[in-house]
Amino acid sequence: MDEGILILSDAATVQSPADREPRSTVADRELAASALGSSGYRAICLDHREVEATLADARWLRRRRNRLPVIAVVDTAEVARASELFACGVQEIVVRDASTDASLRARVDELFRRREPAPPLQAASSIVARSPSMRACLDLVRKAQASDATVLLLGETGTGKEVIARALHEGGRRARGPFVAINCAAFPETLLESELFGHDRGAFTGASRARPGHFVAANSGTLFLDEIGETSLGFQVKLLRALQEGVVRALGASRETPVDVRIVAATNRDLAHEVDCSRFRRDLYFRLNVFPIALPPLRSRTEDIVPLVLQFLASSPDAAGLRQVAADARRLLETYPWPGNVRELENEVARIVTHAEGGSEITARMLSPQLRGVAPGLPRDVQSETLRDAVARFESWYLSRSLERNANRRLVTARELGITRECLYKKLRRYGLQ
Repeated sequence: MDEGILILSDAATVQSPADREPRSTVADRELAASALGSSGYRAICLDHREVEATLADARWLRRRRNRLPVIAVVDTAEVARASELFACGVQEIVVRDASTDASLRARVDELFRRREPAPPLQAASSIVARSPSMRACLDLVRKAQASDATVLLLGETGTGKEVIARALHEGGRRARGPFVAINCAAFPETLLESELFGHDRGAFTGASRARPGHFVAANSGTLFLDEIGETSLGFQVKLLRALQEGVVRALGASRETPVDVRIVAATNRDLAHEVDCSRFRRDLYFRLNVFPIALPPLRSRTEDIVPLVLQFLASSPDAAGLRQVAADARRLLETYPWPGNVRELENEVARIVTHAEGGSEITARMLSPQLRGVAPGLPRDVQSETLRDAVARFESWYLSRSLERNANRRLVTARELGITRECLYKKLRRYGLQ
């Protein structure tokens, strides 16, 4: 193995205390910390049987302010956790089947060749991404732009899934083709089928002329299927055939029409959970989940909130002299949980602009009441409560909100909060939230 790579692996042999030099492969964090204290390492490789252990070690390295590139070796089935790994500080992922000594060295060399700042995301210069979670998301978008693979965008309502879908199209191979978007939740099943596949004249009452559907309109381009999780099982069967065969049949038509489109689907639902509950077809889920990208909620992108506000102000013709955010308003903006995400933030800025009465900065009194009342019952006098009690009360409130938002799904909540499931259970027992 290249001596310039430190491997932290649960399969490593434990190092003898008599060894004078740190070995290239260590079994635990204590040995890794000792090895990192010496010189000569160019990168760190995390090679664990379970991806949860890899995530935990990546967070540990980030807390230690690690400056070395981090590579994660994962099984093929765990590649879908890429966005979580990137958000924890991993810079490169190697599939275990291909993780030879030579491939690791090649990845390290490639990382050092890319030490210069990453190029801006094509066709998405307006996307604000100062937070680690959003930068990790855009890293995945860059990789998806280089292929025609089907992309599944996951995230809460208002996180900007259509913006990312447009960036995938405009920065990809099909940029010269059309970009067609449809919200699947906006149409009943029969009308949705007509919108996507088209219809012939006389196919149903009122069909006075033939009309091509969105699949045909998006030929050679990208078709964005928003809210795909809201479709019925009957419609999913027809959509699956179109994706598998690359052909569509208009309502009332006797012939099929070949189409060449890239599919980008989006949902705010947990599709894996919907599959388990028999509300979404498993085969369609696998067909869509080729390249999943999880968009982080705004509450986990606090570094992006003020830049987004400034961007909305700059693009508003009615913003007048508003060009700054005061410190008191910044604190409230970065503390509020933003259940509506970026869309809610944009609406808040629009409301502020509408009611602004002069001045150059947004202050706390200009924010809506729900933002000014964000604190969960903090005492009026800070001396009336210890810091430990105040932190515990806030943590209990935050855990309750997270569980409620995720329909009490604890594994999903733990992943969202960036903690292990065992840690979540411990906190729930501590605060009586089980």
